[in-house]
Amino acid sequence: MSFLSHIAHMATEPPPGHVFEISDAGIAFSRHGQTGFQPFEPGTLTASPLQDNILRPDLVSAAIEHISPSGDSKKRRPAAILLPDHAVRISILDFDSFPSAPEEQAALVRFRVKKTVPFEIDSATVRYSVQPAAGGGKKTDVVAVTVTLEILARYEALFRKANFHPGEITPSALAALNLYREPGVAVIAKLAGSILTVMAVVDRRLKLFRCLEVDPSSNDEILGVLYPSFAYVEDELGQTVRKLMVCGFPHTPQGLNVPVEPLRSRTGTPGAFNAGLSGYLEAD
Repeated sequence: MSFLSHIAHMATEPPPGHVFEISDAGIAFSRHGQTGFQPFEPGTLTASPLQDNILRPDLVSAAIEHISPSGDSKKRRPAAILLPDHAVRISILDFDSFPSAPEEQAALVRFRVKKTVPFEIDSATVRYSVQPAAGGGKKTDVVAVTVTLEILARYEALFRKANFHPGEITPSALAALNLYREPGVAVIAKLAGSILTVMAVVDRRLKLFRCLEVDPSSNDEILGVLYPSFAYVEDELGQTVRKLMVCGFPHTPQGLNVPVEPLRSRTGTPGAFNAGLSGYLEAD
């Protein structure tokens, strides 16, 4: 299983025949090039980094089977699974020096994220990707994804039960980064129900990641997340945010002092629950 691929380019090979993006609302999917969305009944799934996400596994299994019946084939079908952002913890770690040996890298990243996650690190899996240094600098930025083994196993089990092999498992937001490939500084805000994910990118390198629950109808609450993110970019990175890219908002946030544009893909404008899927397919 590959839990985290390249940040700026999620795939170097064609995507598998099945790609699924899971959210509280349902499953967005691509099945041999055909895309769609299978909704959940309320209370079927609630993304969380701390407790079981799958409240009604029977309904999730039924949705997967409806999308692509398992049939009588005994051969597992390859699939990519995009998890809800709120089911994992994503950290951006900076190192003055970073070892070259993979074993030393993994141990160092695990040690750093241990201090930041709200669960025991021994009960979690940690995957990471090294971002290239800016301008040939010596500092190294590492994007780390941490998820409890129990939560990850529950998601995997649902797809294995449906005769899939989940060969790649990635958070939705990291896949959605493929939808923005311009140089310079930008903030990306992705709203999926009540979960707001905010990412700052500088020349296609991820520099800030925040994911929290908000009242999606409260413009003030959303601004209360966005403005500190802009301030971080200006104060910590020494650059001015040139634009805000948004996805999943029913209305454009009001009161901003930067240009606002929607994220777009080759197939149109992604919605609240398929931005990761659109970004994953964009890498093809």
